[in-house]
Amino acid sequence: MIGLISATAAGAAARDRLAAAWPDRTRVYEGSVPDAVRAAFAECERLVCFLATGAVVRLVAPLLRDKASDPGVVCVDEGGRFAVSLVGGHGGGANELARAVAEVLGAEPVVTTATDAAGLPGLDTLGLPVEGEVAAVSRALLDGAAVALRAEVSWPLPPLPVTGEGPYTLRVTDRLVEPGEREAVLRPPTLVVGVGASRGAPADEVLDLIEGALREAGLSAASLAELATVDAKAGEPGIVEAARRLGVPLVTYTAGELARVEVPNPSEAPLAAVGTPSVAEAAALVGGGELLVPKRKSAGRPATATCAVVRRPGRGRLAVVGLGPGARDLLTPRAKDELRRASVLVGLDQYVDQIRDLLRPGTRVLESGLGAEEERARTAVAEARRGQAVALIGSGDAGVYAMASPALAEASDDIDVIGVPGVTAALAAGAILGAPLGHDHVSISLSDLHTPWEVIERRVRAAAEADIVVTFYNPRSRGRDWQLPKALAILAGHRDPATPVGVVRNASRPDESSRLTTLAALDPATVDMMTVVTVGNTATREIAGRMVTPRGYRWQEETR
Repeated sequence: MIGLISATAAGAAARDRLAAAWPDRTRVYEGSVPDAVRAAFAECERLVCFLATGAVVRLVAPLLRDKASDPGVVCVDEGGRFAVSLVGGHGGGANELARAVAEVLGAEPVVTTATDAAGLPGLDTLGLPVEGEVAAVSRALLDGAAVALRAEVSWPLPPLPVTGEGPYTLRVTDRLVEPGEREAVLRPPTLVVGVGASRGAPADEVLDLIEGALREAGLSAASLAELATVDAKAGEPGIVEAARRLGVPLVTYTAGELARVEVPNPSEAPLAAVGTPSVAEAAALVGGGELLVPKRKSAGRPATATCAVVRRPGRGRLAVVGLGPGARDLLTPRAKDELRRASVLVGLDQYVDQIRDLLRPGTRVLESGLGAEEERARTAVAEARRGQAVALIGSGDAGVYAMASPALAEASDDIDVIGVPGVTAALAAGAILGAPLGHDHVSISLSDLHTPWEVIERRVRAAAEADIVVTFYNPRSRGRDWQLPKALAILAGHRDPATPVGVVRNASRPDESSRLTTLAALDPATVDMMTVVTVGNTATREIAGRMVTPRGYRWQEETR
């Protein structure tokens, strides 16, 4: 919950705008400002104070305990011009909140955290437990000092300007190790503990078993991802409470799923009780991985619980990102986040140039020229399989005549795939022309490099016969100058010569151009590969210089 505090009428007006935008996330505190700040500080995860920064500093200073538990505090000035991240930039989420508040209020976010200002991900913002000399290693990264990365387990980290060696070390491990001098340790959630238990097994016995197994194997509980068991034990109080105390989810599988997992230590007892020869080992191994601790029993007499520990390899991450038609303001916030999240960027050289300034220091860029689409797809998938966080970019929407299709045809289920939609050329062109896609429409590429012309022609003919608005991608190049006239001729056999046709070149870019013509008047020689051509259906009209395809509302028919 986000607490909102104000002192003046202007502050209250801005406060109420934020409360209206986030009704389920905010709580307004009224009355005495000092009392309101104290109450919100105790009750909320974050605060937005519509007060002077000096006043907020004096009010929250006595309340501060430590950066790991204090709420994030953002100040908004009386004029609503700035949203200042004051306290808890990373741990309290104030930096992120300042940006979100600024977006709602039309203000300027002010973030002074050094890593954010330098475009580096903070070690405490990676979503992983981190310990050791975090401040010293972060400062070394900021100063450009040599920082060695020791990745003992694979994990898809964002870009970090690390080197092969140096006086500072960033260690990525699930081992139970004490950080050394000038060393920060990141603990990714690679460990899964499978648990079996008799009915009524005490939570303390289950917890002692798990913690002892991890400790004796030299593994850190901070890297525990989940507890796993058979679904018959989903409500077993001792297991449920152990998961709660460890702060991890409890995942369950059916007895049939567990029975199919090969284990080193099957037993008749669980087979008779719940229908599978193994619970602990099978539940830990069902998702794959390396068995680090075989089944062991708790210390009770008789033993009431069993556990086993598996290390699951970190899954690589492939984000397929659509960059939109070219204009920076049509690049979505989610796309920007993924570009900054990726440690490896794969893309066409001219698309990389569009967004190079958004990449974080340390991002490895693998770019290539036209015609290397399959190579880029294979490269992106291979990098993800090596445990990297990869962004594969394409123009428009990466799933529309772009890189998503070849990449996902190459990928298997051993990596995580994230699709980030983008504004397509058809949509960008449609917005410029008016509303040509107001009813059923189809996009057809006229390039026969990957599709035989016979197939393309059949699709154009089907669209013509079905009276569907058509947007042609890749309409004409120097080496392909006859396909567009042929496609237009097919449509002309089913549509009036005066049917509106929109032609847009370089939609949303500085040299954008557009024109509205007709099916009979369009000169294909004026079209190139940077152009999309939208041909209306029999209902499409030119209205006030705009191309409009009516949806067919009754009132439109009555007033026509």
